[in-house]
Amino acid sequence: MIDLEHDRPHTLSDLADLLTPWAIRVAVTLRLPELIDEGLTRVDELADRVSADTVALGRLLRLLACRGVLVESTTGEYALTDISREMMSESARKWLDLDGAGNRLEASYSGLLESIRTGEAAYPKTFGCSVWRDFESSSGLAESFGAYLVELAGRWGPELVERYGWSRVSKVVDVGGGDGTLLGLLLTAHPAMRGVLVDLPATTLAARRRLAAAGVLDRCEVVAGSFFERLPIGGEVYVLAQVLHDWPDAEASAILRRCVEAAGEGGRVLVIERVRCTGRPGQPVDEALAAMDLRMLLLIGSLERSAAQFARLAEDAGLALGSQAVIGEFSLLEFVVRASPARSAKSVRLSVSAGN
Repeated sequence: MIDLEHDRPHTLSDLADLLTPWAIRVAVTLRLPELIDEGLTRVDELADRVSADTVALGRLLRLLACRGVLVESTTGEYALTDISREMMSESARKWLDLDGAGNRLEASYSGLLESIRTGEAAYPKTFGCSVWRDFESSSGLAESFGAYLVELAGRWGPELVERYGWSRVSKVVDVGGGDGTLLGLLLTAHPAMRGVLVDLPATTLAARRRLAAAGVLDRCEVVAGSFFERLPIGGEVYVLAQVLHDWPDAEASAILRRCVEAAGEGGRVLVIERVRCTGRPGQPVDEALAAMDLRMLLLIGSLERSAAQFARLAEDAGLALGSQAVIGEFSLLEFVVRASPARSAKSVRLSVSAGN
């Protein structure tokens, strides 16, 4: 999520204002900052270029100037500020463009009161289906959301490649691997490694294209499937990168169990997620994480979890925490598949028999 406010709001009107965020999104959608940067600084010029009503556009620009997003000169010309320059970034466009996935997701925010009362997601009640079913039915929404995820993975992916001991891994399985951004980074950095990517059929074509462009498709298998079904076996490491936070506990546990089944005893599952701190009341809270936690309730009925919550999910699935590291705003949690009770009992019996 893009934070376009450099200073924390100080008044109730600043905190409760809904008009300015929408005005910013309209400006991003019309590419007004780019046009001003190109030299179209007058209202009539901008209105002509974007096919807008001149008077209406002037009202929009005036509000943005009052809010410090733009600067208006005494001659009626507009110039950019640091905020409007940030609006030209790829990340801002991906999330704030009203024609993209960001607007679709945020349209469900009006259901926040019902979500707070019921503890259930607002998105299905707003659009009649889950986020995933909705995006699956719209290639435009899926492409827009996928672009946002690619940009996010590009921020922490290179550090993950450096920070984990991949040199001892010969085969990795990226579960819910999207368009293959992360797997492409891993296979490029480790020429001896082989990989498997598992994701829904609608995503696998994009994954093949990206992996082919990276020159690693010959060392990679792309499998169309669901992480709620049986996963390919034989991987030493199963990666779940920003997958579990998209699901409530029951579904998240089911995904982990599928990884455990495929990895087998001693196999490893890497979970890359934001980890929520569980500080005492009154202690500082990560504002971005608190906002994301509420968003996950609204959109999916899920949550951002603490380390203890991840540990409980993992334990229920037959995993034990091996190590933990921080990569940017995310945490890397390495879990190891424990021996099943049946296997442990069998090992004890064999040891006793050998001793006798």
